[in-house]
Amino acid sequence: MTRVRLILAALVRRTSGAPGSAGSRGSARRRKRLAGGPAVRDLLDEALAGVAARPTRLVLTTLGTVLGIAALVGTLGLGQTAGGQITQRFDLAAATRVVVQPDDKGGQEGEAATQLPWDAPERISRLNGVDAAGTFSALDVGDDLVRSVAGLDGQKDGHALQVLAGSAGLFDAVRATLRTGRLFDAGHDARADRVVVLGKNAANRLGINRVDSQPAVFIGDQAYTVIGILDSVTGRAELLDAVIMPNGTAKVDYDLAAPDALEIRTQVGAAQLIAGQAPVAIDPNNPSALKVDAPPKQGGVRTGVESDLNALFLLLGAVALLVGGLGIANVTLLSVLERISEIGLRRALGAARRHVAAQFLVESVIVGFLGGLLGTAVGVLLTVGVSWGRDWTPILDNRLAVGAPLLGAFIGLVAGTYPAWKASAIEPITALRGT
Repeated sequence: MTRVRLILAALVRRTSGAPGSAGSRGSARRRKRLAGGPAVRDLLDEALAGVAARPTRLVLTTLGTVLGIAALVGTLGLGQTAGGQITQRFDLAAATRVVVQPDDKGGQEGEAATQLPWDAPERISRLNGVDAAGTFSALDVGDDLVRSVAGLDGQKDGHALQVLAGSAGLFDAVRATLRTGRLFDAGHDARADRVVVLGKNAANRLGINRVDSQPAVFIGDQAYTVIGILDSVTGRAELLDAVIMPNGTAKVDYDLAAPDALEIRTQVGAAQLIAGQAPVAIDPNNPSALKVDAPPKQGGVRTGVESDLNALFLLLGAVALLVGGLGIANVTLLSVLERISEIGLRRALGAARRHVAAQFLVESVIVGFLGGLLGTAVGVLLTVGVSWGRDWTPILDNRLAVGAPLLGAFIGLVAGTYPAWKASAIEPITALRGT
């Protein structure tokens, strides 16, 4: 009621003045402007005054939009960041791995199956874009079990561990890291030294955790010196559960005729090119007899991962925005009910329905824009904070940061449409009678 009296008094003062006086001329201009609709500046002034008149309600109403926009910006930003991390790790691991092996179904009709040559790593290493290459083979040891010195590992009868063979470059090709000791090299391979490298899981089963005392393992009745223990492997996880010996040793002790596969680690972006060139480099006379396993194109994988993550987070952000929009609509409608007398006075003094509707719409847009602006800031800080805590590189689309406040204003516009229509439908006599 106090607000109504203030508005009425101000209007009376503005319209007062003798004919021909400055006040009368101003009153004529205001009546003309009122007939054509309120000026944009006046509309903004009234809307800002209406919003600022209830600061507590403004904070609570804006909070819903802040949370909605912050959830949208934060989830999309974290989705893009997580997608970037996933694809980056894919690029560093799977996207740089190419495996070549004989194809039993390949080759021209009537030709013998192609075997990988022992010098396949050297042939592949001549290609531009290859970082490392090494051969891999699974050995048939029959019924021979693997055991350490009898009585120390608790298994006198030994363990059924997988026994593998590889060239010196295999460990670099599969990104293997050592826990302790060293890897065998080309010298061990050429001399057919009876040395082995254990995967960490195989070492745990055999009770071996150090190599400075030159421990030995027995495969059947043959002893092999353990020179190293692997800690992690990216390319072939089975190496962690196996006993690995040099190719030369496997040829002497187990009659290994040819490698089973060739592991190649390429530079990022070169996998597809190397996959096409590898069969010709290894066997130029019959390249079709070799099967090449290469990763899919990076662009397709990256797009798929980011699309799936963004779709999920966008759904969560949309739900939060819906809650924020309903909050604006609810509070705006409540404001209309509380300001019925003010609306009736404006209508009685000549304000049209569109003028009343425009004022409430602008108030809703202002609330939505403020919420969008603050929500964008919170979402960006959330993305940066989580990325910093996880040691990620934050990724955020600039269009999202600019468009989110405008989205908040649009949410306010949509949420305020019904309350504005409700306010414009109030008749002056009904409103003033209620005061």
